Amino acid sequence: MSSDMQVFRLPDLGEGLTEAELVNWLVAVGDEIKVDQPIAEVETAKSMVEVPSPYAGTVAELHGQAGETLDVGKPLISIARAGAATVAPEAPSATDDAVSTGVTTSPEVEAAAETYRTEEKAGSGNVLIGYGTPGGATGGRTRPRKASVAVVDSVAETVVLPTLEPSISGTRIPGKLSAVISPLVRKMARDHGVSLDAIEGSGASGLIMRRDVEAAISAPEPSAAPAASPAPPVSVGAGTAEGSVDGRTGLGVSARTPVRGVRKAVAANMTRSRSEIPEATVWVDVDATALLDMRAELKKRAPHDTPGLLAFIARFVTAGLKKYPALNTRFETAADGSQEIVGFDGINLGFAAQTDRGLVVPSVRKAHELSARELDAEIRRLTAVAREGKATPTELGSGTFTLNNYGVFGVDGSAAIINYPEVAMLGVGRIIDKPWVVNGELAVRKVTELTLAFDHRVCDGETAAGFLRYVADAIENPGGALADM
Repeated sequence: MSSDMQVFRLPDLGEGLTEAELVNWLVAVGDEIKVDQPIAEVETAKSMVEVPSPYAGTVAELHGQAGETLDVGKPLISIARAGAATVAPEAPSATDDAVSTGVTTSPEVEAAAETYRTEEKAGSGNVLIGYGTPGGATGGRTRPRKASVAVVDSVAETVVLPTLEPSISGTRIPGKLSAVISPLVRKMARDHGVSLDAIEGSGASGLIMRRDVEAAISAPEPSAAPAASPAPPVSVGAGTAEGSVDGRTGLGVSARTPVRGVRKAVAANMTRSRSEIPEATVWVDVDATALLDMRAELKKRAPHDTPGLLAFIARFVTAGLKKYPALNTRFETAADGSQEIVGFDGINLGFAAQTDRGLVVPSVRKAHELSARELDAEIRRLTAVAREGKATPTELGSGTFTLNNYGVFGVDGSAAIINYPEVAMLGVGRIIDKPWVVNGELAVRKVTELTLAFDHRVCDGETAAGFLRYVADAIENPGGALADM
């Protein structure tokens, strides 16, 4: 690789994530770009963000197409230094492939890769959040990378790999050096029940690459015995592609939708919540007539500056959590099996927001310090950025308690799944006219249902019921509640 060529690899996201989907390129080959200029839009499991370039120069090659999922550390874009002649991109070598998939076979190379990830974060900052890179328009990084094996992009490096033992009939000799180091490749094989010992690596010196595992996954399973007669043209199991026949139902498969991005993160989070949290649920019907009347009066005085109902309920929730702090905690289990309940000096109030990319939970940081009007402004702002796919990982992952207004979907109640690793969620149903006894007489009132799902490990029903009743009483008597807050 020419020393005039700079390769920017998809950086460590700093979110515990290992991949991102390339949504759209914002530059093309031949374009002149500056430092911190957005070059692509990528979607992680938490948000869709623009990636700024840490280099200035001419775009020489785009590594990937829209819709492709890229691993952290894989080349994203090649940029010729300003003033350098742009040359045709070199064909990737086996060494480049091994580096891009994270495959190494020595502690030195692993240490170099870790150095790259550390420097990527230190040198470029939170580039996937749109914060840009330090150094302004200097035309490059504020400090050079160390000349690490298999990591440096500005010079050609050769990774020396140990010779692997030969295999016999596709089975690797037991006890010999494993030909795969990449955690992603190992996890893929483990998740699909593929034995790495039975795979011949296509990489340098027999390294098992990601493509090798994918080929093993898609390969048909050998039959236990020869078939007596030709099988009918009906696929077995769930089918392999659109237009195939589902073996269980006998119906044609009309579509297959990959679970990725936000939907993948939501699925994993809900699964973990259900498997780890012993949740319990309490609920109560609430007369919200007084709250609606109070807001109507405020709206007459300030038509364009009146908080929404959710903001008032959020204010009641933060006050309730101060009174019942057990519901504003996190339950942690250490590696040695010891457990503890972690309390917080403050409240980051999350709220469920439906977007085109799925359900996300942005959080209002330090919500306990905000008034109803300030809460309303922040809820509106976060909802807007979440629906645009621009919410940062901090905005989406720092909540301590979640408020879920599913009443907007026209339902009364829900058996909510707690937003792991939080320990409770309050749901608000639709507000509708219902018969209600007032001062011994039947009347029509505006009624809603509050539902609280809570982790029974952190508190008992008395605490949960006390919190729920506190919020319900505040809704029924909002003037008195706000006066005491």
